[in-house]
Amino acid sequence: MNRQEASSTQTRILIIDDEKLVRESIAIYLEDSGYLVLEADDGRKGVELFCEFNPDLVLCDLRMPEIDGLEVLKSISELSPKTPIIIVSGAGQIHDVVEALRLGARDYLVKPVSDLAVLENAVCNALNQQQLEKENQLYRDELEAANSELERNLELLQQDQEAGRRAQLQLLPEPDASLQGYKFRHVIIPSLNLSGDFIDYFSISERYLGFYIADVSGHGAAAAFVTMTLKSLVNQPLRQFRIGENEIVISPSKFLHYLNKELIDANLGKHITIFYGVLDCDSNQLTYSVAGQYPAPVVINNQQVSVLNSCGFPVGLFEWANFENETITVGKNFKLVMVSDGWLELVSEENGPAGEEFLVNYLHTNSITIDNLMKPVRQYPEDNLPDDITVFIITKESQ
Repeated sequence: MNRQEASSTQTRILIIDDEKLVRESIAIYLEDSGYLVLEADDGRKGVELFCEFNPDLVLCDLRMPEIDGLEVLKSISELSPKTPIIIVSGAGQIHDVVEALRLGARDYLVKPVSDLAVLENAVCNALNQQQLEKENQLYRDELEAANSELERNLELLQQDQEAGRRAQLQLLPEPDASLQGYKFRHVIIPSLNLSGDFIDYFSISERYLGFYIADVSGHGAAAAFVTMTLKSLVNQPLRQFRIGENEIVISPSKFLHYLNKELIDANLGKHITIFYGVLDCDSNQLTYSVAGQYPAPVVINNQQVSVLNSCGFPVGLFEWANFENETITVGKNFKLVMVSDGWLELVSEENGPAGEEFLVNYLHTNSITIDNLMKPVRQYPEDNLPDDITVFIITKESQ
């Protein structure tokens, strides 16, 4: 029977037990804990109530008239495989309990349940696990949708260069955005219709932000194809972190090891230089790893300008390549400036090719904005650039 008026905001629990005293004592306890409780005194009524009210969790006895607990478990599991079911079993029924767990029961309790707090704890654990599974499924659905979109875009890229350019642009993040107290700004100008440069930034969790700047060897459609593959490869460790499988995405060195293996296994004939960083918003730290990226990013931290140099081969070249984590504290007026090697090739300067020192000196004497960083680039026509140009700036917003 239904002990309360139905409420869309309360968690519904269905108790199926032919022992009135046991059933009602559990129902009263759970109602006092804020749950909406439904009761059935046999298996047939229990299945009927389940179909009518679709409860969030079921507590079910094994030995009952009409339909026993195992049949109830089979019926409910067929109707709603994700609904958690907790078996309440009398002593001496261990074989039935094992069978119930095999059929999908989430937990079991042995009668008599002398401490109802133990029962409530089992209920809370089952409901929390169900909620986590729902969230994980949502993440999987989102990432699967993103990967499906990537696959469609890759097909466009192969069919038509202009369509491929539009597809590649769709994969880039917003050129000016704020995430969890940080400002992200970027510009990418391809030397051809399609770019071998690529950047991305994303929220990993409420605590962590991830970002990277990458340069694929070569230009044009082949290089652009690899940038889109890179975007797809990032989704896997991101999904795994969100469902608790591993923490590769928040460890830059492990992330680069993963990319290196995936690219070598894919045999794409391309390698990637990449700088990958993770911002810890709780501890105000930046952890990063470098895989051959040139020029190295420049950080402005507490008014000090420094180059984030680090060893590391490009990913996709050598199976034995090693990558290391470096960590710095994010201080006042934190700014991180990343440019591609194409930027250095095109800057105006009078004493030979520009190097990283040109970028450092330029940042010492100029305000750090996208517009200012594009000023030293020669006025090449965009259809005649010798290399892709990328500028990517991250700043910590004022509190």
